[in-house]
Amino acid sequence: MAKVLGSVWALLLGIVLIMLGNGMHFTLIGLRGGIEGFSSAELAIVTSGYFVGFLSGARYTPVLIQRVGHVRVFAALGSFISAALIALPLLTEPWAWTLLRLLIGFCMSGIYVTAESWLNAAASNETRGKVLSAYMMAQTLGIIGAQGLLTLGDAATPVLFICASILVSISFGPILLSAAVAPAVEVSRAMSFSKLFKASPLGAIGIFLLGSVYATQSGMGAVFGTQVGLSGSHIALFIAMLFAGALVLQTPIGWLSDRMDRRVLICGLSAAGAGSCLFGWMAGDALWPLIASAFFAGGVTTPLYALLLAFTNDSLSAEEMPGASGGLVFAFGLGAIVGPLAAGGAMEVMDPYAFWLVLATTFVAISLYALYQITQREMVPVEETDSYLNILPTASPMAVEVAVEWAHEHAEDEQLAAEAAEAAAQEEAFEVALEEAFEEALEEALEEAFEANVAPLEEAELVASDHEYVAEPLLEADADTDIAFETEQLSELFPEAGTDPGKEPATATESRSETGSETGSGAETGSDSEPHEERDQALPYQFDPDHQPPKGPWPSMP
Repeated sequence: MAKVLGSVWALLLGIVLIMLGNGMHFTLIGLRGGIEGFSSAELAIVTSGYFVGFLSGARYTPVLIQRVGHVRVFAALGSFISAALIALPLLTEPWAWTLLRLLIGFCMSGIYVTAESWLNAAASNETRGKVLSAYMMAQTLGIIGAQGLLTLGDAATPVLFICASILVSISFGPILLSAAVAPAVEVSRAMSFSKLFKASPLGAIGIFLLGSVYATQSGMGAVFGTQVGLSGSHIALFIAMLFAGALVLQTPIGWLSDRMDRRVLICGLSAAGAGSCLFGWMAGDALWPLIASAFFAGGVTTPLYALLLAFTNDSLSAEEMPGASGGLVFAFGLGAIVGPLAAGGAMEVMDPYAFWLVLATTFVAISLYALYQITQREMVPVEETDSYLNILPTASPMAVEVAVEWAHEHAEDEQLAAEAAEAAAQEEAFEVALEEAFEEALEEALEEAFEANVAPLEEAELVASDHEYVAEPLLEADADTDIAFETEQLSELFPEAGTDPGKEPATATESRSETGSETGSGAETGSDSEPHEERDQALPYQFDPDHQPPKGPWPSMP
């Protein structure tokens, strides 16, 4: 973000200075008008004159730029604004102020178009969203800062009007010096209101009513403060809170906009705005309740503008979006013309607190119409909606068109990125599942092979149930095998030594003992052998190192 701001800081500085001057003159109209004794209806006409000029400038300034160029148009419009701001305290008549405000509105719209075209040219496709957000934040901070400057002077003197003129004049320096190229300015032809209504009824009606709310807040707020007896500093604080609320609430509302049905959010925010206005109406002239009402009522107004733009684009194709952007700006301008007239007339007929009632009624109308549209059309899936972008109602049609196109492209990029991430996640999940299945199959195979090898050993009682090897039974089995082998060999050597069928076969020791006894009895005179010690027959055969064979001739071999 710092790199992006570093490339466009001069343009943004010029925008802040312009908004400082423009924001001061908006509030000064209400303050000085009250001092001059203008009625609410007269000040309402003066306020509407600005938006008539702004709407006209948005339509005809691109044509002027194409004819004579950016720099000439920018310089000429800036000169007219400075002159008109200085002329306001000199011509304190309602009709003169109406004409001057119409001129200021026309020129200010052209200034926005020119500055925004340079700003758009300085941004790349990757940074355009951040640049537009920084531009809208610079505008908001400029308006809020302008209210602080109003506390430095007296509206009854020309000083504050002159300061506003100076700020607008010096704002041209950073913009002109930093603008290296003259980009082409092409504003698409605005879509007709009937076609826009057919494509998105809520977008068309909602943006018209919201234009009424915005113009009433920004143009008639100072008039209301003057008529209820607020001081100049308190009126400045009251107007600042209208825009400070938008600065604070814009981000969370934008986050919700991309995650839920936007019609429900429009309905809820409008209802919240109506509640804030009713609270302000009941608060009377108490300062802090009025400040709180201004914060929340203004805090939902600007986000609703961006929300309605995004909602309308969700119902349009990419080819229809540029024309629809111009149509939405035109509908907003019409509402901005009508709103102050309605509020001023109500304040003239009733009392100054009708200011809140007009705002509350308009908010309720938006909320009810949004609720009605929820029952008429199906919800657009969240994954198919365009991105929400912070954009102010003061933006020109060109800025709105650029912002809408960026939001559409950004939404497509996010959808492609989400699809790629989902595919990668599915592939990773498949690989993990395959690996787990392989490990499980391998483990089962090893267990089956182990059981197949161990089962015969357990049946022969060679392996314990806990798979520990037992050596002693195996040794006994080997000893029995050796004894059986020796017995078989002796039977072959001495076939005449029969065995008793009821007795076990004689061992090799017994055979040798019996043979020696028979030989000794046949030669009693010649034998001096000593009798051998009797061996326990129950014990296995053991080698006796002291054993001596009997003396005498060995039996003949068979």
